[in-house]
Amino acid sequence: MPKNKISKNWINKQRRDLYVRMSKKEGYRSRAVFKLKEIDEKYKIFKNGISLIDLGAAPGSWSQYAAKKIKNGKILSIDTQHIEQIENTFQIVGDFTDTSYQNKIKNYFKNKVDVILSDMAANTTGNKYVDSISTGELCISAIEFSREILNSKGIFVSKIFMGAAFNDIVKEAKSTFKEIRIYKPQASRKESKESFIICKNIL
Repeated sequence: MPKNKISKNWINKQRRDLYVRMSKKEGYRSRAVFKLKEIDEKYKIFKNGISLIDLGAAPGSWSQYAAKKIKNGKILSIDTQHIEQIENTFQIVGDFTDTSYQNKIKNYFKNKVDVILSDMAANTTGNKYVDSISTGELCISAIEFSREILNSKGIFVSKIFMGAAFNDIVKEAKSTFKEIRIYKPQASRKESKESFIICKNIL
């Protein structure tokens, strides 16, 4: 299929997408916010006064939602891309897998944190197998970081893809957390292999 035909199909799909329209109406930067909203309503992620890290935060809709839900808390957003300022959040431009940026995050909070969110996905190559592996490695890196910075009752939420890296992610999660759930929100597109892993309570 010609590239311009694919682009037109994508644009038409976006125009028809209920969650795209809702995100614009409610002032969010992407439709991904409704995935987090569903996860929060089901698993009770947010409480007032908590500290939270949003990994791979750009363009920022998850941080927007967190900032609205959390009063008197502390929110840090990090991404390799610049994120337009969001009130009541602190932003870092950088790669969280780099230990220097992990140290910056730790220095900002000084203490253990309550929640880590990750909507990270690797840049696509066109090879779904490779993309699944690359995104899976990001999730595993985030779990490893959770062991260092989450408190004992902490919550970890991450995008995963049902594919080559799935079993490795679940194995890593089981070695780190007491409770693990896999959930696909209604806001995730039906044709997508995307799901989310929700983990609670560090071992």
